[in-house]
Amino acid sequence: MTEDTAQPTPRRKTISSPYIHRLQRRHFLLFDVLPIIGTAAAFAFLLVRPFGVLELALLFLMWLVTGLGVTVGYHRLFTHRTFKAAPWVAELLAVLGSMAGQGGVLSWVALHRRHHEYSDREGDPHSPNLSGGGLAGAIRGLAHAHFLWMRRHEYPNIVHYAPDLIKDRRLVRVARLYYYWVALGLLVPAVLGGVLSMSWTGAVSGLLWGGFVRIFVLEHIVWAINSFLHMFGTRPYESRENSHNGGIFALVTLGESWHNNHHAFPESPSFGLDWYRLDPGYWLIRLFAACGLASELKVPSQARMSAKRIA
Repeated sequence: MTEDTAQPTPRRKTISSPYIHRLQRRHFLLFDVLPIIGTAAAFAFLLVRPFGVLELALLFLMWLVTGLGVTVGYHRLFTHRTFKAAPWVAELLAVLGSMAGQGGVLSWVALHRRHHEYSDREGDPHSPNLSGGGLAGAIRGLAHAHFLWMRRHEYPNIVHYAPDLIKDRRLVRVARLYYYWVALGLLVPAVLGGVLSMSWTGAVSGLLWGGFVRIFVLEHIVWAINSFLHMFGTRPYESRENSHNGGIFALVTLGESWHNNHHAFPESPSFGLDWYRLDPGYWLIRLFAACGLASELKVPSQARMSAKRIA
């Protein structure tokens, strides 16, 4: 075959190597297993300092801002490009999402785009529906999708899945500092706890409740969408995978539990789609738009939603 007729080598969609698997195991231990230990330590520390208003406020505040960083920043802005944001808003959302400890923004986006490409089929990194039939298969699938898949998996090629993001120098700079942002997410509640209580016990309690417990809670909320909402819930819209809505969890998931809606219309910044379906992530995007900080919100038309409605 001559050079003129040679076909270019297709770009690899995934990368698998011992080095990457070591990084995955390290991340799994640091940011998936360690928060479990930190949560246990938080309850043990109640013997030293009771849970009070300060701990509740730090847990809630840190959960809210990092959770919005994930749903509005990582998911709706960077993965699906459902709206455009002012550069400083995009950077802030990327930092807050990084503080959640769920992976750097580029890796998170690449994984989620691959999930949508292969959702509930071979190639989906965290489907609960590919582990066999019956009760045993369902339990294996839920355990895999909820938690265990992160120990070791094929790494999606960022050059293939996120070529738009690697052209953004600001975003790449944020991604390179991922571990520092996670550390900042632990430092902030520790400092606030210490300063507001003027005690070392307040600093430790802030670290535990606003740091480790917050990461633990937010992680399991997000993972439950990957696992349980691909097996249980309602399906008002046609979609090729097994996604479901769990409206009862709309507030605690910041709107992410309208999962069938999202898979049916992944380009939409609104996951609830209707005004009466609670979607705090979309409320923030609308606030940004009202302040001139967001634009080009791609909400689907009523005609398009009606065409896909099945229930």
